[in-house]
Amino acid sequence: MVYPLLWMVASAFKPESDIFSDPGLWPATFTTENFTQGWDALGIPFSTFFLNSFVIAAISVLGNLLSCSLAAYAFARLDFRFKKTLFAAMLATLMLPFHVTLVPQYILFQSIDWTNTYFPLVVPKFLAVDAFFIFLMVQFMRGLPRTLDDAATVDGCGPFGVFWRIILPLMRPALAVAAIFTFIWTWNDFLGPLLYISDRALYTAPIALNAFLDSTGASSWGPMFAMSILSILPLFLVFLFAQKHLINGIATTGLK
Repeated sequence: MVYPLLWMVASAFKPESDIFSDPGLWPATFTTENFTQGWDALGIPFSTFFLNSFVIAAISVLGNLLSCSLAAYAFARLDFRFKKTLFAAMLATLMLPFHVTLVPQYILFQSIDWTNTYFPLVVPKFLAVDAFFIFLMVQFMRGLPRTLDDAATVDGCGPFGVFWRIILPLMRPALAVAAIFTFIWTWNDFLGPLLYISDRALYTAPIALNAFLDSTGASSWGPMFAMSILSILPLFLVFLFAQKHLINGIATTGLK
């Protein structure tokens, strides 16, 4: 399982002529030219693509945490008509493949002139479209004592006050899990940006990596592997420093 990753790292430090002729994990000829060539190979510094990915991922994390926590609070704590039916319908969307809604979504965003912008990638995150995170947060909230809500209500808090002052601070483990998964999934997303982004200056890191194979007749394997390593580093660092919160969140929510 680890071998392909190690092979990619080794290939990033090999001359391009040795990548496929020398299958060893230790470069016979060590070079860093792939990194310098790959950084500007597409005519735009690769830092631009990293920044684009980070902006989309950060906004997506914010949108998911805000909208999914509010939706989960409604399902877990509030009483309203057709609550169970709507919750079941929300869970049913988990079984709906993304490709089923792909064409109508594209037609919708094209009709409002949102193609070649980041709006189709980030605006839906503010509309609680990720049922997985709603379900996860609902399960967590159900484990919180309702006496806390009653005490806050006695002190004068309304429904939103209870959510903001009581529920939200207590559900940090669930929020951490949602934030980590949203960042990883958004950073790695290839199909969404491929559909909606056509301007090279707006490319995200996965689309830019694909351009190493499509932009010219000859594939630039060495620079692509080098930039792939740099693209993996943010995910590795996020998981490295947030794994405590990830494990704690999974252990204290219904995901376990």
